[in-house]
Amino acid sequence: MPSGKTLKLILYEVLQFAALVVPIFVIMERFAGLIRDVKGRDLTAYWLVVATSIAYVTSMTLLVWVPLKCLILKRRRFISEITQWRPTALVYIFLCTLPCFGILIASSKVQVDTGHRLDHFAELPVSLVLVSLICVDIIERIRPCKLIGQSDSLDDDLDMPGPVLTHLEQVTTVTGQLHTDEGQNGLTQGRPEAMNGSTSGRWQDLAGSPGRSTPGSRAPSAAYLYYSSSRPRSYSGHLGFLWRRDGRSEVFVDSFLFWLDTVEMVRVAGEPSVFYSTWVFPVYILAFMSSLRMVVTPHNPLLSSAGVALQDLPFFIIRVALIVVFGYVTPVLYPLKNVLVCLTFIYFTFLTRLRIFKRQSMF
Repeated sequence: MPSGKTLKLILYEVLQFAALVVPIFVIMERFAGLIRDVKGRDLTAYWLVVATSIAYVTSMTLLVWVPLKCLILKRRRFISEITQWRPTALVYIFLCTLPCFGILIASSKVQVDTGHRLDHFAELPVSLVLVSLICVDIIERIRPCKLIGQSDSLDDDLDMPGPVLTHLEQVTTVTGQLHTDEGQNGLTQGRPEAMNGSTSGRWQDLAGSPGRSTPGSRAPSAAYLYYSSSRPRSYSGHLGFLWRRDGRSEVFVDSFLFWLDTVEMVRVAGEPSVFYSTWVFPVYILAFMSSLRMVVTPHNPLLSSAGVALQDLPFFIIRVALIVVFGYVTPVLYPLKNVLVCLTFIYFTFLTRLRIFKRQSMF
């Protein structure tokens, strides 16, 4: 009987391989049917495209996918040392997502050149490509975690530092510090002089510094150290179940939100007015460029700049152009989201480092 880790490994590999080959077969079969109809119901063209898809899947599986998986399972040094990007995601994007988007563009070009409008690949094939892409992303994120029992790895990674009291230290007030110094040095209010005959530096600072508080103006206070990585995980009471959370379920939510903007862009490409025009080329090209963000690990600081450069900035430009040419084929919410993300990234990353934004008098 295989162990639980072996069964989990087999499950993950089967799902990833299915996500790799199924979209290609579905897209190629639809494209083969389109070629058959364009050629006047020619079955030879249909089976030629089908045979090409089978040969492509077989060759790329044996030459690329299986060797890569063997290197990862054997933990070769040059593979195990990669921590900032994911080789499996990179190979999947170039072996599956890129050919599928290429076939969608070719199907549009074939129909436009022949003057036919037979199939614009509206729902099933496009959704299947995106679902497979999200499935591979989820598997890569949840792979280190076990599937049964309580999670013991992802919860620690997903917890953000919060304002938790970790250390309490009493702070002496100015009045108390002065009384302590007087008691130790034997000084009285009539003799505020030091041993060298000059006024003490402490008394001079307190009397002449306008930024210091006067003696007795502060109450005893405490210093707190915040932002600890430990947070309360459970709460008692009748509604304690509402506070329960698990990092494994949050991975699914984060992955779908991560791809939501790309899904909307691909949906716009499925509009007949866009699909049967030359605008389908930049739309699918930018959608593919956006999918390259999956190569970067989720907690990599490079992901933020990659999202702006590969998604938000080009998506904002192409969406504004599509609205000008075709009308409101995409909701205005998405270009607003793209421009706000770009502006806030530039402001908080670059502009706030300038000297003019470091002035304390400004808000």
